Amino acid sequence: MSQVVAKNLPVTNHFRQVLAAGVGNAVEWYDWYIYSFLALNFSGQIFPSSDPTASLLSAFVVFAVGFLLRPIGGLLVGNLADRIGRKNTLVLTITAMGLGSLIVGLTPTFASAGLWAPIILILGRLISGLSVGGEFAANTVFLVESAPANRRGFFSSFQYVSTTAGQLIASGFATVLVRSLNEAEMSSWGWRLPFFFGAVLSLIGLWIRRGTQETLEVAPEAKRPGVFDAIIKYPKQTLLIVGITIAGTILYYTWTTYLATYVPAGGVTSQGDFLLISTIALFFFMVIQPVVGILSDRIGRRPLLIGYSAIFAVGIVPALFLLTRLGFWGVLLVTMLGMLVLSGFTSISAAVNAETIPTHVRSAGIGFPYSFTVALFGGTAPTMGTLFKSWGVPELFGWYVALLSLISLAVYIFALKETAHKPLPE
Repeated sequence: MSQVVAKNLPVTNHFRQVLAAGVGNAVEWYDWYIYSFLALNFSGQIFPSSDPTASLLSAFVVFAVGFLLRPIGGLLVGNLADRIGRKNTLVLTITAMGLGSLIVGLTPTFASAGLWAPIILILGRLISGLSVGGEFAANTVFLVESAPANRRGFFSSFQYVSTTAGQLIASGFATVLVRSLNEAEMSSWGWRLPFFFGAVLSLIGLWIRRGTQETLEVAPEAKRPGVFDAIIKYPKQTLLIVGITIAGTILYYTWTTYLATYVPAGGVTSQGDFLLISTIALFFFMVIQPVVGILSDRIGRRPLLIGYSAIFAVGIVPALFLLTRLGFWGVLLVTMLGMLVLSGFTSISAAVNAETIPTHVRSAGIGFPYSFTVALFGGTAPTMGTLFKSWGVPELFGWYVALLSLISLAVYIFALKETAHKPLPE
């Protein structure tokens, strides 16, 4: 049996690599987050119910369903990136995201199309979920493989710089709409505008990504990796990525997605005010990513991972309590502190994952376990929080998040070795 032979190609224009990956990634995640920010506005149009909580829950179930395709996208599209290269795969994922965004924007209301309305919405989110799963798989390795050996943490941080840029555009757009349009206008047509804008942005990302350099070279005579090679041949690394990701993903989606509905529902902070808070906090989050990434290149990955998970394991319950009782400035402070702590994971997750899996199966080896964990714990965060609320015990959600933080903390302490100052595994 022939052996897989793959190596990383040298990169001459690092700035262009980061820009191309970042712009496309921002477009991908803009679409993903505009859905969560405006779920309150369109859920009643697509999922009519006498109970607003039931309509919102249905919209978040669709949000979670989109996550179910992320592991499949991570595996299939990730394997494609290991076979045909990172660049071509990234062009494919940004095209699919634009299509998914356009479908959601064109979704008819339940009143005009009946059951076809939620079916069309689900189709759009499934396409988005598939492309986002593949996006992370290819984009993660593309960024890290483009980096000099001593700056992988710094380059890795731009994964969430660009993700946050997409969120900022989504949050800013949603804030302008909510403050400019009345409730009836938002529910009837206003919520559609950001999805049409997302489809246009995808074309820009597509154009930029076509000018990148490939980072993977597979020898012509080499056997191309199979779809399941990464899982079968590297089971320990697969499980390790799951453990690394559990806490980070539940905390990330709690802080950046669920709070958009949790905090306004508390009755102290309005939706418009929290969207403004979210925009400010996300900008702060984006700016500090490279700083924390550089720090990890100096002191290593493990200290940051242990620190963020320990702080959230202790602090998530009181933080959620305070967010529903403080005014504007108090909520802003708590939100920004959470963003700062969370950077211990987000700024280096791409580097840690890439430093765990060999080159020839790196995209699929990261894409499947990471996306599976995100689908299971991150994508369900808004749904779980809403379920706890519907059961009359919203405070239990914080304890659920704390438990998951403890699981990853144990992985960081007992299973993860330091990889910051070692070469990427070939």
